[in-house]
Amino acid sequence: MKKRVLCLLAPGFEELELVAPVDVLRRAGAEVVFAVLDDNLDVGGRNGITLRADACLDRLDAGEFDLLLIPGGPAVEALRQDGRAASLARTFAGDGRLVAAICAAPLVLEDAGLLEGKRFTAHVSVANELPEALTGERLVEDGVIITSRGAGTALEFGLALVDRLFGEAAEEEIARAIMV
Repeated sequence: MKKRVLCLLAPGFEELELVAPVDVLRRAGAEVVFAVLDDNLDVGGRNGITLRADACLDRLDAGEFDLLLIPGGPAVEALRQDGRAASLARTFAGDGRLVAAICAAPLVLEDAGLLEGKRFTAHVSVANELPEALTGERLVEDGVIITSRGAGTALEFGLALVDRLFGEAAEEEIARAIMV
């Protein structure tokens, strides 16, 4: 059965934190679906790169996905205000499915109540809201929660997701192919 990843896309997403993990996940054979909060499928990133989403979040069955991927950037504020990202994260984690957040996106996991008693990292810019974040760590995995601290760790983050979905051999093969 093909592994499926639900990736949330909102205006102001951090491009590198989205594209790098999605690239390696697709190389591993994952189906990654970009979902938007509204009907506007064309979404501009923080640095002026526009991506086209696959679907509106309301038209998808989140139960059909193995992993929820939440990129960071200014988009995190819209995701937090909307509330559906936190609800999805709670559902995924409650079902034992993977939840991955990078940069400021662990704020969504905090909103969902998923970080209490967990080890996690986040971008130093959100340390005031997430004082327990291990901001010195590039990547932290704790159960079904996978966090990474920012754009500079996006490739490592993506490879960790491949490892969790497809195994160490797949992660090593992709890392070799892209010369990490």
